[in-house]
Amino acid sequence: MRTVDTGVVVTGFLSMIAVAWPTEAEACGGTFCDGGGGNPMSMPVDQTGENIFFVVADGEVEAHIQIQYDATTEAAQFAWIVPVMATPTFEVGSQQMFVALGNGTVPSYGWVGQNEFCGGDDGFGGDGFDSCEGTGADSAGAGETGGGGGDDGGTSGGGTEVVLSDTVGAFEAVVLQSTTAADLMQWLGDNGYYADPNAEPILQQYIDEGAQFAAFRLGQSAGVGEIHPVVIRYPGDEPCIPIRLTRIAAQDDMDIRAFFLGDARVVPTNYRHVELNPAKLDWLGLGANYKGVVTMAVDSPMADGRAFVTEYAGPSAIVDPTGLFDAAWNADAFVGLEPVMVPDVLRDQGLMTICDDSVCAFPHPLMRGLMLSFLPPPEGVTEGAFWGDLAGYVDEIDLEAWDAAAFSAAVQERIVAPGAHAAELLATYPTLTRLYTTLSPAEMTEDPLFHANVELPEVDNTSRIATLFQPCFGRPEMQQIGVGSAVSLDASGVWPDILPEEMPWALRIETVPPAGAPMVLVDNTALIDQLVTQWNNRVALAPKAACDGGADSFGDDSSGSDGSAGAGGAADAQTSGCGCRTDGRQDSTAALALSVLAFGVGLRSSRRRRRSADPRR
Repeated sequence: MRTVDTGVVVTGFLSMIAVAWPTEAEACGGTFCDGGGGNPMSMPVDQTGENIFFVVADGEVEAHIQIQYDATTEAAQFAWIVPVMATPTFEVGSQQMFVALGNGTVPSYGWVGQNEFCGGDDGFGGDGFDSCEGTGADSAGAGETGGGGGDDGGTSGGGTEVVLSDTVGAFEAVVLQSTTAADLMQWLGDNGYYADPNAEPILQQYIDEGAQFAAFRLGQSAGVGEIHPVVIRYPGDEPCIPIRLTRIAAQDDMDIRAFFLGDARVVPTNYRHVELNPAKLDWLGLGANYKGVVTMAVDSPMADGRAFVTEYAGPSAIVDPTGLFDAAWNADAFVGLEPVMVPDVLRDQGLMTICDDSVCAFPHPLMRGLMLSFLPPPEGVTEGAFWGDLAGYVDEIDLEAWDAAAFSAAVQERIVAPGAHAAELLATYPTLTRLYTTLSPAEMTEDPLFHANVELPEVDNTSRIATLFQPCFGRPEMQQIGVGSAVSLDASGVWPDILPEEMPWALRIETVPPAGAPMVLVDNTALIDQLVTQWNNRVALAPKAACDGGADSFGDDSSGSDGSAGAGGAADAQTSGCGCRTDGRQDSTAALALSVLAFGVGLRSSRRRRRSADPRR
């Protein structure tokens, strides 16, 4: 049998929002607002997800926490608090590291087309059809909020003691030790923080476990453009993700994603590990229902809402270090520098590129915030006009804001040092693990812990490519998706929801010990293969659709399993040239295969509007 291969699939990037960090044992954190003047306010933090990565070495856990914010709010103050089991140390983290980790390891699902040779034209005009590009991940941007200070610098309050006070880049940080949650709540209130009353019993749990509390807020003069990741180091060997306090501000099915750099693959300790049922993933839609499948799989019996999936576990070399650090970055070049020379030096170091009439381009995400703080444009002048021609505005430069020594120190602390450290971490540790789950507030009663297991195999979902096979006669089928049988497609134009009352969401559910093979609690492999076979037999017996666009043809107003419109729709199919075979055989299955291409083309322009097959997404 001769076949024709057509097309390739590419990956995408998933970014998340995070506002908390892990600590040793069960000590994890949450977020509060600085109410300002004692006026409580709604939470400005977009607590829709958490992004964090860990390095564990020499009896110390190094946790990097991505702190972002909600652009839809106008809160002038922002703060967050985290329980810690020992007095930690802090430093500025690298935002670019999170970008690089996400780009390098995002799961990607797609297909290539393969046609049986049926005679005649074996190119794209006859039997061939393209493949689709995409990923199961949606992109999410960061929001914005502001920062403010406390009433007395954070040094007073009943039975609460300040055991450490520090400045971490744009943040003021204190570590608190309290005898009761009521005392801690009093301290927070006295120092301008709004602490949700619902947090008090959770805080008391941590106090009973011997925890201290690290509280952060933006410094008095810091703007939202200066918000950056924070690194916390503490004694221990078991990473933990903050969950219990997080539920105060969490949404249902909140994304939790954790990265681990080390010498071996990392797995959950007190949560289950789940493998997804690939027959549930929307391969035609390039994994558009990915989050919904994960949510349903981790909610399966025996996983019970507390489980993770492994999205990647393998060489850390998969991460592109470009942009993490550049040897041309030199903070000392700004010491004693006249402000009019700053843009030239930034351009020489690659930290600033071109300016137009309105804005300037800064390759590093923190550089613009520093420029706004130290060289703010005068009222009525755009950033691009001002920074692009400081010599022309020399009389309008705010010399009270400009401090060459402080600017140099800020560049070193927030850009040069974090970038160098991030690049060093990638070069030092050979193995990278990426874990993902979704959790709802009711499930956030136990902080997940993690451990390494050197005996586990690698996992790579960064390019999961199936084959959409088009036979000369009969239904198209998606092959090599990770189950024993190929999945036959029907004429609906969407990925089939195969026997939904019986088909499980998880392929396997297991616990993983520190050494040795996983202990399998549930294995649905045989059941899934059986149900796919039943589905294939059912579809094979179904009547074929008419190629003239009748009621059962592809491109009609059919709907997907999630109630969304069929892939591409009739209009997309027509404008993309989808239709009958050109060899004279009016087989509607060819129209299906070609129409899938139209769906893929349309998907690239509307990736953010995807809908999950799970209505809880």
